[in-house]
Amino acid sequence: MSESMFMAAALNPPKTPFKIILTPALLPPPTSSALTFKPNNNFPTLSVAAQPQQQEHAALLDTLRNSTRKNQVLQSIRTTSPFNCLSETNLHHTVPALTSKTRGKVRDIYDSGEYLVLVTTDRQSAFDRILASIPFKGQVLNQTSLWWFERTQHITANAVVSTPDPNVTIAKKCSVFPVEFVARGFVTGSTDTSLWTVYNKGIRNYCGNALPDGLVKNQKMAANILTPTTKAADHDVPVTLDEIIERGLMTRADYEEVSRKALSLFEYGQCVALEHGLILVDTKYEFGKAEDGSIMLIDEVHTPDSSRYWIANSYLERFQNGLEPENVDKEFLRLWFKNHCNPYEDEVLPEAPEDLICELSWRYIFLYETITKSKFEVLSSEEPIHERISRNVTSALASLK
Repeated sequence: MSESMFMAAALNPPKTPFKIILTPALLPPPTSSALTFKPNNNFPTLSVAAQPQQQEHAALLDTLRNSTRKNQVLQSIRTTSPFNCLSETNLHHTVPALTSKTRGKVRDIYDSGEYLVLVTTDRQSAFDRILASIPFKGQVLNQTSLWWFERTQHITANAVVSTPDPNVTIAKKCSVFPVEFVARGFVTGSTDTSLWTVYNKGIRNYCGNALPDGLVKNQKMAANILTPTTKAADHDVPVTLDEIIERGLMTRADYEEVSRKALSLFEYGQCVALEHGLILVDTKYEFGKAEDGSIMLIDEVHTPDSSRYWIANSYLERFQNGLEPENVDKEFLRLWFKNHCNPYEDEVLPEAPEDLICELSWRYIFLYETITKSKFEVLSSEEPIHERISRNVTSALASLK
């Protein structure tokens, strides 16, 4: 089941589409030192800076690795953790208008009748289970999604009604498609359904996408692809278009419309990310249908939970030297667990080290600030988070009556 169910008003009229192609197409040329955008002749040209100046990229890496800002944030993280992390909510006991609760991996979803209240917690999930709680993570995800929701309405509608709290989104309801659309631009990943994992096993047709021989880990593909998944028990299952139609998960028309939107969102996200010195490697989207038949984006957009980001400036050199890209997402946490246990089969997992938790929290905040070009607000911990959220949600729902 999806972690969110939205219902939106009429679809926003889309603007003229554009297509971007991230070059190099497959293997980067040995002398290349920068990633660039190249317009496709079938679409209007989009003029963007290929990347910030080298000095700005160096500053970006310095900020990620060792900077005054990082030290400031780490101090706040260590002051906050662990007693003020939002690991669980029970708003149905504290907000009279809320009648039921659905607990997702990361989000707690409450039904108020006309609207849904989605609370993004600090729970960290991977390998289809909860690994830890990450300070400020919920706030980062919610505010990052809001930033992207506001800037992608020319591609697809969304149903965000309001955001009364840094961790909360109130949305209208809709019928959720039971298919997640995973957009990929690179052969990478460490989970069972990641593209590199299946490719390395010899699979050359994945979710209806024909893959050529000779690709290596972290290589860019000739074109972006979609690898849809659906839920089976507690894990994701890759599916093809034919399987989606045969199982009645979506109509062909809905699938084709959602696919177009997903690829357009991904291409736009890649463009914005690269302008800010990052590569949007892959991501997932969820969509729903309103009562009027319009399709809209739901759940989250281009967050470090749903997406993989790499530092653009160092990618080519590290790729050519056989090194892992410098990532700004939860991949390094996944790798730590894979190196210390079997996260799919072990009943009890080791506890992630505090330094690892703090580093992941910092990377999430770093990504938010890099993408949005705004300073992340570390909220005071004097008022317990649950009490703050209860107060803000109660007030917001009363104003919507």
